[in-house]
Amino acid sequence: MVGRICIMVLIMFSAAAASAQTVSSASLRIVSRSVGKDTPPLHGAIYAELTDDRLLGAGLSRVSQDNGRTWTPFTPTPNFRAGLPYGYRREPVTSALDPATGRLITIVNALDTPGLDPKIVEPPIAQETYYLRYRVSADGGRTWLFDEPMVQAGDFTAQHPFEGIWVGKNSIYLGDQGCIPIITRTGRVLVPAQTTPLGPDGKLWNPAGGWTYTDALALIGEWTDGSRLKWRASQRVQGDPTRSSRGMIEPTLAQFPDGRILMVMRGSNGGKADPKYEWPSYRWFSVSTDDGETWTKPAPCTYDDGQPFFSPSSMSTLLRHSSGRVFWVGNVSPTNCQGNSPRWPVVMGEFDPKSLTLLRDSVLTVDTEQPEDKSQGRLDLCHFAALEDRETREIILTYPRAHNAYKSYEWATVRLAVTPR
Repeated sequence: MVGRICIMVLIMFSAAAASAQTVSSASLRIVSRSVGKDTPPLHGAIYAELTDDRLLGAGLSRVSQDNGRTWTPFTPTPNFRAGLPYGYRREPVTSALDPATGRLITIVNALDTPGLDPKIVEPPIAQETYYLRYRVSADGGRTWLFDEPMVQAGDFTAQHPFEGIWVGKNSIYLGDQGCIPIITRTGRVLVPAQTTPLGPDGKLWNPAGGWTYTDALALIGEWTDGSRLKWRASQRVQGDPTRSSRGMIEPTLAQFPDGRILMVMRGSNGGKADPKYEWPSYRWFSVSTDDGETWTKPAPCTYDDGQPFFSPSSMSTLLRHSSGRVFWVGNVSPTNCQGNSPRWPVVMGEFDPKSLTLLRDSVLTVDTEQPEDKSQGRLDLCHFAALEDRETREIILTYPRAHNAYKSYEWATVRLAVTPR
C-alpha cells in the first residue's frame, strides 16, 4: 500500500510539473523527477574519495559503496558524539574533498550548552553560543584524525576564536547546506560562514529589528603538518541595515576559471525597519579577487541584462560542475517577496563566467506551487542539496516540499543534464 501511494504521488507530481513548467533551458534539461515521503539518501551526500563511487550521507550517518544505489548505516570512528554532556550538540553540516591531498574535511556546528533540549530546532541561545569545529579524514571518512574547534592562528582561543567573536556573547556558524567549503586553485580551504555581530553595548546587534542579524565571511584554511588546517578569517561581508533587515546570511561560494570567487547570500526585507515589506527582496553577491581575503561591497544579484531579480530570504547553493561551469539553485519570485515568503518556485540557472551575472536564458523552473499544494497550507521549497553524479555528470537536486509552515514534508529528487550552450 505504501509503495502504491508513493507511485501515485510521483505520477501526480510529474503530471502537474509537466503542465506547469518547462523541462529545459539554454543550459539545463530535466531528466527525471520523483517525490516520496522519506528523505532521499543522496540529500547532503558527498563523494568521500577521489576515484570511486563511495558516498557518505548527510551527518555522516550512512554510506553507499555503489554510487547511491544502496545504503547502509554508518557510525564515524571515533564517534565524537559519544559521552557528550546532555545539551551539547555536534552537527556535521557540510563537507569538502580536497582534490590535491584526498583529505575529507567536515565542518560542524557546535553548542556546549548543558541541559539544552536537543529537540529544540534553532534555539535562540545559539545566536550567542554557536561555534565551529572541523574534522579531517585521510581515508574517506572511515576514520577521523580529530574533531577540534576552528580557531584563528595567533592570540586566539576556543572562547575567542576569531576577531570580534566571543562564544557566549555572539556566535559563528554555518547557516545551511549551501555553506559548502571550496578548495581554491591555490589549495586553500574556504569555508563560507556567518557571524552575529556585537553592538556598542557588547550585546547582539540587530539594527533593523529582523529575526536575526549576521555578517558573512570566509574562513581561510591552509594545510600544516599533521593534516591540520591553520585558520584565519577573511574581511567581513557586511550588509546595509537600511537595505537588508537581517544583514548577509548563508553565503555560498564558487570559483571561476579566472580565479575570481563569487559569494551569493541571502538578505531580507521586513522587520521593524521595514514593517510593510517595501524594500526590494534582493539576492546579494560579493566577489573576491585575492583568493578569499577581501570582498567587494555586497550588491543585488542581476540577470545578464542588468535587471535584478526578487528572491525571498532563503538559502541557496552554488555548484561548480566538472565542465567548469557554475550553477545556482534558489528561489526567484516574479514579485517582491515578504521576508521568507514565498519560497517557491525553485529555479536553477548558470552564472556567466565573465560578468558573474545569472544568464536569464539558462534559468529553469524546477518546481513550483501546484493546485494540490494549496489545500495543504503554505508551501516552502528550500533547503536544497546539489550533487554531481560521477557516472552520468547529471546534477542531482534534492529538497523537501514542506507544507503548513514545515509541519509536513514530502521529498523531491530531480536529475538535470547540463547541455552545451
